[in-house]
Amino acid sequence: MEYFISHLFVSTFFLCLLSLRANTLQTYIVQLHPQGVTISSFASKADWHLSFLGQTISSENEDPSSRLLYSYQSAMEGFAAQLSESELESLKILPDVVAIRPDRIHQIHTTYSYKFLGLNPASKQGAWHKSSFGRGTIIGVLDTGVWPESPSFNDHGMPPVPKKWRGTCQHGVDFDSSNCNRKLIGARFFTRGHRVASMPNSPDGVQEYASPRDTHGHGTHTSSTAGGASVGMANVLGNAAGVARGMAPGAHVAVYKVCWLNGCYSSDILAAMDVAIIDGVDILSLSLGGFPIPLFDDSIAIGSFRAMEHGISVVCAAGNNGPIESSVANEAPWIATIGASTLDRRFPAIVQMGNGKVLYGQSLYPGNRLMRRTEKEIEVVYVTGENTGSEFCFKGSLPRAKVRGKIVVCDRGVNGRAEKGEVVKEAGGAGMILANTEINLEEDSVDVHVLPATLIGYKESIHLKAYINSTRRPTARIVFQGTVIGKSRAPAVAQFSARGPSFSNPSILKPDVIAPGVNIIAAWPQNMGPTGLPEDTRRVNFTIMSGTSMACPHASGIAALVHSAHPKWSPAAIKSAIMTTADVTDH
Repeated sequence: MEYFISHLFVSTFFLCLLSLRANTLQTYIVQLHPQGVTISSFASKADWHLSFLGQTISSENEDPSSRLLYSYQSAMEGFAAQLSESELESLKILPDVVAIRPDRIHQIHTTYSYKFLGLNPASKQGAWHKSSFGRGTIIGVLDTGVWPESPSFNDHGMPPVPKKWRGTCQHGVDFDSSNCNRKLIGARFFTRGHRVASMPNSPDGVQEYASPRDTHGHGTHTSSTAGGASVGMANVLGNAAGVARGMAPGAHVAVYKVCWLNGCYSSDILAAMDVAIIDGVDILSLSLGGFPIPLFDDSIAIGSFRAMEHGISVVCAAGNNGPIESSVANEAPWIATIGASTLDRRFPAIVQMGNGKVLYGQSLYPGNRLMRRTEKEIEVVYVTGENTGSEFCFKGSLPRAKVRGKIVVCDRGVNGRAEKGEVVKEAGGAGMILANTEINLEEDSVDVHVLPATLIGYKESIHLKAYINSTRRPTARIVFQGTVIGKSRAPAVAQFSARGPSFSNPSILKPDVIAPGVNIIAAWPQNMGPTGLPEDTRRVNFTIMSGTSMACPHASGIAALVHSAHPKWSPAAIKSAIMTTADVTDH
């Protein structure tokens, strides 16, 4: 009897789990046949889309429209909706259903870079003058939103908004139509896919704006890189000073916020592409993606194909999964896929060790402060063996007694580079040396650290750790040397930049081109510190970032210039022109 009751309990529990799984709602993107045989029975496509839900939703008392997230008509024929597993199976067998895909989450992947690319405002024969700096072209940026008060979106000297523009400046939290102008001509946000898939509270208690306003900073950075206005005396806390300009400073910018703190959902991305096509953009710039997936299963590939059919050039980041072979994302042949390259600009921050040897490092920390040449060297400590991740400088892993007043060595990886500096600072450390590992090798993405710090390559880190192990009291100091241009080889493919060929079809050779994506300076929200850390109380108009996310808007801006000079050219012609005229010169 006892066995029977136990067995009955287990069986009942298992059946409850199966029932719960079958009734749990998930978001799916349903692709329909554009010339469906059943469409003629309905007054509108929206009604047609809803009819599929009406036929599949198991609850008779539930309104089908409550499950519908988006109805797509331009980027794809179909809709996004929440379905249970049993409803999904019922929907699959209905006529006109081409494919059903689960909603996927994607991740978001200057004062000098325009000069590096040969764009010169003084040259009457250059690309800027021949294209009127991109005037008349509209760049649509799908990202984390925008900080409209940034000087990079000032509309001084901009022409009127093009008559073809049908977009809007969507009202939301701390954002309304007054935030748009002749430079930033449109801004929308898409949150339905994100909202149904996410927990109510954001990570770390960060509150996101339910509006086009940027909480993250990434979208402000990329949109200003593509089409930001000229801003004199731009710098990051005194470093990299110069005139900041987007690649197409005369172009109009329209922002579509599809990315939130936990990522970018394909249902929201597709909805933004759907609307952007109708709005009238000329270029679509997507600094987001993930791992390579087959074209028939890739919502971005499908939406961009429809955009291309409407004469819109689509430019996407290749992803940051390099140097692994066939790691490139956004690999559709009709997309311009952009890898990241280096610049010949450096920010030297030299480590002078107590044994007299010197290690080369880089940093955008502003000035010497605690590390002046006249001060004596400071003890260096590399904390290992704590079983708390102390070698990576995890939060709470550094014993204050061991690091107080010292320079702390932190291995790169797992947690953020700038975050490691904040951990050292909270533990009482005087400075940080961020050491690359075998994974990063000599890749040199710099940061505006919250304390005196520098990044050294893997080879240099081996020398540093050997020195630390060779003496009872290792010492060092960091010497910051500002900004240096033209003293290093470039462009070179960034270590992190994803490699081709296509994983699903090796005959597709990607990326198409590389563009500056390492240590790129561009606009930044004025309510955030340059590191993006909540603890960073410094405020700037510009900051530095690295990634194929930064390379992508460079190419988007160049595509806008070509479109302005040749407005009748197809997306294929624009992409071909960029690829066949790419610079192969070592600067």
